[in-house]
Amino acid sequence: MTDPMTIRMGGYGPPTTGFSRALKLIGDTLTAEFGDRIDVKYVWNIMDFGYRAEDILWLVEDGVLTLGYQSSSYLTDRVPELGFVDLPFLFEQRDQARAAMDGALGRFLGDKIEERVNYRILGWFENGFRQISNRLRTVHTPPDLKDMRIRVLPSEVQARTFALLGCVPMRMDLTEAIDRIKAGTIDAQENPFANTVTYGVHKFHRFHTVTNHFYISRPIFLHRPAFDGWPQDLRRAVRAAIERAVTFQRELAIEEDRVSRAAILAEGCEITELTAGEHGKFRDAVATLTAEARGTYGQTMFDMV
Repeated sequence: MTDPMTIRMGGYGPPTTGFSRALKLIGDTLTAEFGDRIDVKYVWNIMDFGYRAEDILWLVEDGVLTLGYQSSSYLTDRVPELGFVDLPFLFEQRDQARAAMDGALGRFLGDKIEERVNYRILGWFENGFRQISNRLRTVHTPPDLKDMRIRVLPSEVQARTFALLGCVPMRMDLTEAIDRIKAGTIDAQENPFANTVTYGVHKFHRFHTVTNHFYISRPIFLHRPAFDGWPQDLRRAVRAAIERAVTFQRELAIEEDRVSRAAILAEGCEITELTAGEHGKFRDAVATLTAEARGTYGQTMFDMV
């Protein structure tokens, strides 16, 4: 009897998150179709085993895991084109962002990743719009952020964004950021509300502001030699299962945002909703980045948005 093909899926959150539940949907879908031909295993949170969140990248690229996900910002040093989707206020609405990532922009960026990394890119989970939290004070306009030490993703575009907003940006992995938030050695962070609650940041940051400054996606990547070596029917089924899981995860993301807002308020925190005028001040403060990006990335990428 032929040994089953092992598919090891991994992430960096508890099994209750929408991302983990989407991985389980992929696995369940494949198991229902292929039975004993495959052996699906899960590592819900690699940080539970002493890895950093960013290690998911090499764990999949080297084939230790077969499938994973990570915010696209973590790959910008290797795939510069991904810096485009780190631009502040690139997307106005959730549906616009989803359409771009499912369409020409997502295909273009997926191809660029595959040119430089040992992956197959088969879809984009939604990390969503990001908000600012901090331990110091209420934030309504950029001057309220002055000199705050803020954790940002490992992206030069994101670091420059927060420098223009008056912060002291500190690029670091999630693992280190959680430790420093608990210790109070950084003042602020930015994340979707669901991430803020999942990692317990709302227990240390009282002040939360709805800025929607970035919309970030998480590419779903597979170890290329493993995927390319599978029989055609399994490759086809994996693509279909991931497409279904993306829709599922994005539906969960909307509910997770609602539940997470309630959890933040229940912790005794405050959530500040910006007026149109206040939001405009954030846009104005970082407008130079968009102007520069037209020269760096070209109009073609903007047309994809």
